[in-house]
Amino acid sequence: MKQFNRLLGTCLCLLLFCSGFASAYDYPFEDPNVATVVGTPNEFMAKLPKKVPTKKDSITMFPDREVPGALWNFTDLNYSYLQQKGSAPLIFLIAGTGASYKSAKMRGMQKAFYQAGFHVISITSPTHPNFIVAASTSGVPGLLDEDSADIYSVMQAVWKKLQKKMEVTDFYLTGYSLGAAQSAFVAKLDEQEKAFNFRKVLLINPPLSLYNSVNVLDTMLVENLPGGIDGFNDFYQKVIKAFSDVYAHGKDVQLNDQFLYEAVKYKRPKDTSLEALIGISFRISSDNMAYTSDILTKAGYVVPKNITPRRHDNMLEYNKVYARLSFMDYFNGILLPYYQAEHPSVTAKELIEKLSLLHIEDYIRTSPKFGLMHNADDVIMRPGEVDYLSNMFGSRAHIYPYGGHCGNMSYPENVARMVDFFQAFPKN
Repeated sequence: MKQFNRLLGTCLCLLLFCSGFASAYDYPFEDPNVATVVGTPNEFMAKLPKKVPTKKDSITMFPDREVPGALWNFTDLNYSYLQQKGSAPLIFLIAGTGASYKSAKMRGMQKAFYQAGFHVISITSPTHPNFIVAASTSGVPGLLDEDSADIYSVMQAVWKKLQKKMEVTDFYLTGYSLGAAQSAFVAKLDEQEKAFNFRKVLLINPPLSLYNSVNVLDTMLVENLPGGIDGFNDFYQKVIKAFSDVYAHGKDVQLNDQFLYEAVKYKRPKDTSLEALIGISFRISSDNMAYTSDILTKAGYVVPKNITPRRHDNMLEYNKVYARLSFMDYFNGILLPYYQAEHPSVTAKELIEKLSLLHIEDYIRTSPKFGLMHNADDVIMRPGEVDYLSNMFGSRAHIYPYGGHCGNMSYPENVARMVDFFQAFPKN
């Protein structure tokens, strides 16, 4: 799967085109799909250290949990931390959908905050297989309040393990994409539990409604593949061919976002499929989530309940089925039945309403600790949703004119604002 993701990301190069620079905000890509895919090329990135003293560790949240052999490598939750030499504020980072503590966006945030003088602890998304197996109470991710409670438990367990190593003055919290929405729910829970008393919480490109955003992403894939999902295999083969052609003509660059930017100079096709590729990227994360949850909880949605996949079992035929599942399939086939088993009277509509920042809107509107960074052209948002968030946060919101979904996170102006949000807060 990792190899597929690498090839997929690299193959986007045939589908890019450059736009002109904006006068007031000079992030280089005005096209939201290009921004989402390419991110920020090296020459436009904020100046951050090439290396920081990141330490990796793991923690056991459920020592008595029986884990199927097919998920053997996820039993302990991995995380990382960066420690300043003296006293400093500590900031928790929560990864976006399907991402781990060491994803590219998380590494960029780690470097920025460490350079600015913060201790940093990085937490994997509850939708990542490692978190589902090692730290999800239910094994069925997708509910913002329950997933955030699991994150909060992980934070407390990790802090208990590290507190003798770190001298901390204040606690802060941030996350991007889904991790941003979860940050708000974690903050609300902390208001009651007061394990950290977070002084400031920054949300970067959160969805307003998780349900709406995942449907936007699913639609991006299905409506932009010839033949719909049935055309997935043909589209994948074209992507691989694109990779071969561009790599053969490319310069000596690594297979990363910088390669995509360099590829613009090689070929600019008229017909783009960026939306389909963005949709595929999300579909991979969604399918990994469904696969892990189905097997761990014996939901019986794809793998029969009476089968427990072992470590070396061939899962190919099952994986073919998972690859065709949308988030709606996961919602209706796994998430909704799980929740209704505990709360029989709850309808699908009522559950959907819980998958939104609207569920805690009053808290967000009235708490001065929150800040918002978003992009007006974020591709995972429905029309009007960014405006609604801007109104919800009021003067605490900063909306960039473009940048797609998290594409401008590494741009100097964005990094500076992200760090300044926390540094500007008066110390005790």
